[in-house]
Amino acid sequence: MQITYQLAWAIALIVLLGWLWLRFWRTCEAANQADWGGRWLNRLDGLNRLFCRHFHRLHYTPIPLPSQGGALVASNHVSGLDPLLLIAAARRPLRFIIAQEQYQRFGLNWLYRAIGCIPVERDRQPELALRQAMRALQKGEVVAIFPHGKIHLDDDPPRKLKGGVARLARMTGSPIYPVRLEGIRGQGHVIKAVVHRSHARLVNYPALFCSDDETCLAELANILEGRLAP
Repeated sequence: MQITYQLAWAIALIVLLGWLWLRFWRTCEAANQADWGGRWLNRLDGLNRLFCRHFHRLHYTPIPLPSQGGALVASNHVSGLDPLLLIAAARRPLRFIIAQEQYQRFGLNWLYRAIGCIPVERDRQPELALRQAMRALQKGEVVAIFPHGKIHLDDDPPRKLKGGVARLARMTGSPIYPVRLEGIRGQGHVIKAVVHRSHARLVNYPALFCSDDETCLAELANILEGRLAP
C-alpha cells in the first residue's frame, strides 16, 4: 500500500511539473512580438520580453521601426544586458553585428547563429561583415549595431563612433533609428548587468537619414552620449 501511495504521488508530481512547463512556454508564446522564423526562437523572444519587463523593469515605447524594409538600430553600449533590452523593445527581429570573439563564445554560438548575428573581425577583414550587413538591409532586414564598438560609459573618455553605421545607411538608403539605454545597474559589466536587477529605460529618437557620413556620425554621437534631448 505504501508503494502505491508513493507511486501516486510521483505520478501527480510529474503531471504537475508537466503542466507548469506547458503553462510556462504558453506564457512565453503569448509574450512573443517578433517572428524569428521558428517556434522555439519565438518562445525565447517572449521569455526575454518577460525577463526585461518584469526583472529589469524596462520602461520603453517600442522602437518605431517600419513594418517592412531595411532599417538600422543604433544604440549606446553600456553592458551585456543591452542586446536583450533592444530585442525586447523591437517588434521585428534584430540582426546584431558583434565581435568575432563574442560570436564564437562557447555555449552561445548556436544562439548567435540562430538569430542571424553578423560576426566582425575588427582587426582583420571588417569589410566582410559590412558586406553581409548590407545584403541583410537590401533584403529588408533590421540590423542592430553599437557604433562605439565596445562598452562605453558616459563618463569614459570620448571615443569616435565607428563609421560603418553611416556607410550602411548611406549606401542602402536605410534609416537609422537611434536609441539610448539608461538606468542599467551593472553598467560596464557583461554578466553582472544581466543578473543585477535594474530600472532600465530605453529612449527613442527620430530616425536619421544619412547623406554625409561625418554629419550623420556627429549627430548620432550627440544622441548616444546623452547630449541631445529626444
